[in-house]
Amino acid sequence: MSVRRITILTLLLAAAFGSWYLSQTLSRQPAARPAAEIRHDGFYLRSARVLGTDDSGSLLYRIEAEYAEQVSPSETEFQNVRILYASLARVPWTLVADRASIGEDQQRVTLTGNVMAVSNEGFSGDVTEIRTQYLEFEPDTFIARTEDRVQIRIGSRSLTATGMLALLQENQLRLISNVSGKFVP
Repeated sequence: MSVRRITILTLLLAAAFGSWYLSQTLSRQPAARPAAEIRHDGFYLRSARVLGTDDSGSLLYRIEAEYAEQVSPSETEFQNVRILYASLARVPWTLVADRASIGEDQQRVTLTGNVMAVSNEGFSGDVTEIRTQYLEFEPDTFIARTEDRVQIRIGSRSLTATGMLALLQENQLRLISNVSGKFVP
């Protein structure tokens, strides 16, 4: 055998061994964990709907979200949230936000990110919008509050303030500080 043939044969053997070795390492799957080791700490839902009832069991409000996840035994987070009252509650407000969380006591919903409360029967009978980045909302008592900056539009009038308390069922709004506004006759 010539040196040339031995070199070609050696190269072919090396290439064959290399391709076999690569196919073995790339095709290996990580070992699957036994089902007993997989731990699910909570739930998640897509297109979630949570219903809130009054003491008699009648529908009071509903929370709709694109996604909901239990992040701890005492807290559930929602994304792209909308809260609507039932017609029997006689609260003409709808609240929307990027995110919401409900804690263990389930008495308060914390809304964050582009929070907006809208009523077609708002203050003075005009369409009313309240905008802020953070809002604590108690759906059972119809109370919404924040210490952050708020923008309020009532028809063509607009106000800004720092801090607010809204009694949604009574259609009352209390601004805390730094109130300024624009009223067009």
